[in-house]
Amino acid sequence: MRLPIGKQVFERLRTENYLYVDKTRQIYDIVTGDSEQIFLSRPRRFGKTLLCWTLDALFSGRRELFEGLSISLSDWNWESYPVIHLDMSDIKTSSGVEGVDGSLMSQVKSVASIHGVKLKEITLPGIMLKDVIADVFKKHNKPVVVIVDEYDKPFLDFFNKPQEALKIREIMRDYYITLKSSEQYMRFLFMTGISKFSKMGIFSSLNHMTDISLSEKYGTLLGYTENELVECFDEHIKSTAEKLNVSKEELVEKMRDYYNGFCFDGVSRVYCPYSTLSFFCNCRFDNYWMESATPKIIADYMRDRCLTVEQFRGLQVSRDFAINPGEIETTPPESFLYQSGYLTLREGIYDDYSLDYPNTEVLNSISELVCKNMTRGNCDGQFMDLRTPLLKAIVGGDCDLFVKTINSLLAGIPYDDYAASARQEIELSKIPAREWLYRSTILAFLRGCGVLAFGEMHGSKGRSDLLVSHKGVAWIIEIKVSYDNDGKALAVRALEQINGRRYADQFVTAKKVGIAIDDGAMRIKEWVAG
Repeated sequence: MRLPIGKQVFERLRTENYLYVDKTRQIYDIVTGDSEQIFLSRPRRFGKTLLCWTLDALFSGRRELFEGLSISLSDWNWESYPVIHLDMSDIKTSSGVEGVDGSLMSQVKSVASIHGVKLKEITLPGIMLKDVIADVFKKHNKPVVVIVDEYDKPFLDFFNKPQEALKIREIMRDYYITLKSSEQYMRFLFMTGISKFSKMGIFSSLNHMTDISLSEKYGTLLGYTENELVECFDEHIKSTAEKLNVSKEELVEKMRDYYNGFCFDGVSRVYCPYSTLSFFCNCRFDNYWMESATPKIIADYMRDRCLTVEQFRGLQVSRDFAINPGEIETTPPESFLYQSGYLTLREGIYDDYSLDYPNTEVLNSISELVCKNMTRGNCDGQFMDLRTPLLKAIVGGDCDLFVKTINSLLAGIPYDDYAASARQEIELSKIPAREWLYRSTILAFLRGCGVLAFGEMHGSKGRSDLLVSHKGVAWIIEIKVSYDNDGKALAVRALEQINGRRYADQFVTAKKVGIAIDDGAMRIKEWVAG
């Protein structure tokens, strides 16, 4: 069957021979549950819009579209209801606050036209929406189903403009609050978006809505489980494995590392649909999810706050954090990155969670953004090509070139800016403060250059600072920070540690390098290879 990349309308998938992973068992549970007002948050590119269109078809009584799916075997009555489908990504934000207000009114006018009801002469979009819902109810003599997709899109477009964002929030709150007062006219209300920032007015004004975002029952509602991947994409797995000259098992294993790992309930893990479909279309492991977004916003966010890649890994958070991540203006970075999908839930200590990057794709993408921030000169912002010499050094085993490249990197980073952001992680770590900072910076740079790199790689007798691998060539690197003039002795000691603790035993051949970084000069002062 055809891969539905970029296709979000359920009817098209079902009538044009596109592959559809059947989620209707869980959808049935949602629409027949105790609550008739449901909220679900998920990162972008996870199928929220497809879910909205599926609910649209379901409540419109389009039984023919569901033939062969799980819900067709249920006791769903297939009654048709009038559906008001609001796609908030259509709201125009380019003209500022006034443009949003006008775009909302245009949206309501479009809904009124679709349902053949006449609008009263009102200039407030919230009141207009309330009147349209009531009039549609009266016209059809049936309760109305309201679907709101990407509820937070108009607000998030102003994320970097706090004053305008405040005004937009007020407009959107007044728009959405009418949904609560229209409850008597509604059969079902479903809202979805990326964030759960309560000041938007959604959870303060619509406090009767049931949030299923963290429910284990719906942890796999969006995204593909590995069983779904293997069963539904079998022909694509087979053809892709043949093109890449690997077995099906090897391909799935690598896909698991690269695209699986998103967790929304603390238990189940799923593949990102967009990345999975893009991979099968291109037959190439790449960072598709980040490419489909606006990475500059994330890059600027991390640069402005002097964030490192490693500081969030394993960060313990409470269950309350996962339920109520905070306000967009004051939320800590881990909350912003979690709600954006760059961090995901993992099992934590006791009943809490921890955070980590979902998979290799997201980790590499974040590292690449940080790497680009690093490699813009510290004076005029011009780009420095450090990737080319780095890759040449690793593949060629050239320690001189490797050290020269890393020193060029370190020379362009204002470490005073990064020191504060490092303290949070340092408090939880036994690694000396400056050593942690240098190691995490170099690690992010290596990953951002497309090199397979791991920090704190466990061996039988300890943990090496860095394991680097590219084109079949492996390097084991141990870092020491020198605060005096005895850098050579530290570099020798670092190499002795690699040999004494047998960090390289798992490799047939590996380049072993001990380096000493002069903290005063912020550069590698001495190195020893073996």
